Amino acid sequence: SVMAERKIVDPHSVEGLWDREMREGRVQIEITPDENGGVNSPPSSPFLTVVMISDTHCELDKMIEQSKSKRASKAIEIFSNQPIVDLIPYGDVLIHAGDITTYGDEENLIKFNKELGRLPHPHKIVIAGNHELGFDAEEDLSQRKDKYEGKGIAEGWKLLTNCTFLNDSATVIDGVTFYGSSWHPLEGYPFYRTREQLKEKWEGIPEGVDVLITHSPPIGYLDLYPPVERWGCRYLLEKVELLRPLVHVFGHVHYCHGVVRNEHTFFVNAASQKASKDGFNRPFIAYIPKK
Repeated sequence: SVMAERKIVDPHSVEGLWDREMREGRVQIEITPDENGGVNSPPSSPFLTVVMISDTHCELDKMIEQSKSKRASKAIEIFSNQPIVDLIPYGDVLIHAGDITTYGDEENLIKFNKELGRLPHPHKIVIAGNHELGFDAEEDLSQRKDKYEGKGIAEGWKLLTNCTFLNDSATVIDGVTFYGSSWHPLEGYPFYRTREQLKEKWEGIPEGVDVLITHSPPIGYLDLYPPVERWGCRYLLEKVELLRPLVHVFGHVHYCHGVVRNEHTFFVNAASQKASKDGFNRPFIAYIPKK
């Protein structure tokens, strides 16, 4: 079909399913963040300020340097006459939703961990992405893309001492539950599963999660790889619709940095590296009531 010819990366992408069966009747309200990157308003009760980034691909240091130089040049006004803001704003919690590296190599993991240590956020939460080669102990290495063969180190997450690393696990901060999971449906990488197999993986997400962190998006929500491919997963969307976390943050699809919401959940694609690889997208902030 003509559609199939226009696919570039994922031969199993699910735009047909979304357009035929799932788009209709679903609420998607596009959110324009405020000048600080805030996706919602701070509540009147005590809250956590949660800063969200993803897909920095060995370049977190460049984002930090940009922050420092911006702080030094506060007088310069860009962003349509908004006073310039720090590229990585301060918050109680910093979330990184995967692809901290490109190859999962020891050198870049150590570098990333040092950079995390420079950031002042009291809590840092990190999950792996499909580029954290070696992090998935169950990976079928015979299926890995040729260009990534032999790359990465086993249990590389052990080098990430300056954060809480989540892998199908949760952490609780001031009563707020954060749950992280790295699975995705893009063949040839760690944490790959077919979409049917993913259904089982998402079953493990417990009730009561306030902030869900996955590397890959749900179907139809900020998951479009141009021109046509939907990289998301229907079972992830159905799980989110059932559990109703306040925030679902992910990355993976660099083209869809942005925020939409339905009646219950803010869907945040926090991919930091621009699709053009030329510079960085602004981080987003969510304000989450403490419990």
